[in-house]
Amino acid sequence: MKQQEDKRPPGGFTHFDQAGRAWMVDVGNKQDTARQATAAGRITMSGEAYQLLKSGRAGKGDVLGIARIAGIMAAKKTGELIPLCHPLNLNQVTVDFQLDDQANAVAIEATASLVGKTGVEMEALTAVSVAALTIYDMCKAVDKSMTIDNIRLLAKSGGKSGTYQAR
Repeated sequence: MKQQEDKRPPGGFTHFDQAGRAWMVDVGNKQDTARQATAAGRITMSGEAYQLLKSGRAGKGDVLGIARIAGIMAAKKTGELIPLCHPLNLNQVTVDFQLDDQANAVAIEATASLVGKTGVEMEALTAVSVAALTIYDMCKAVDKSMTIDNIRLLAKSGGKSGTYQAR
């Protein structure tokens, strides 16, 4: 099997070659390292929807329990959802929620980890995104004006680029 020559421009985006063509990064020669990433986001809703969610009386059931499962499942499928993203054998994915009574909002945080050749930032971000979308789907009968925002990487560790911590 012929190994593909690295044709990336120096300092450029990793998923494009020098001619600007998309390609999947070859991680075959990289060392396995412990890697972890944590992402966060938030969904804000009306007081009525928030109270239904908080009380567990939403028409579709346990909103946060189902959103947690959806986030974990999405992290496991990230390689199928994001073009050129490697399918990964994740060790663990967690999805947690913090209720904000003042803002009628749910803060979402997801952490993904593995021992492997490439990072898990996309898996953590995907888990947060799909958990937020699931909350939206389950509460939209009461509030279609919900907003999902501030989805971001909080931290990552492992690999050649080392540690990142958001400010």
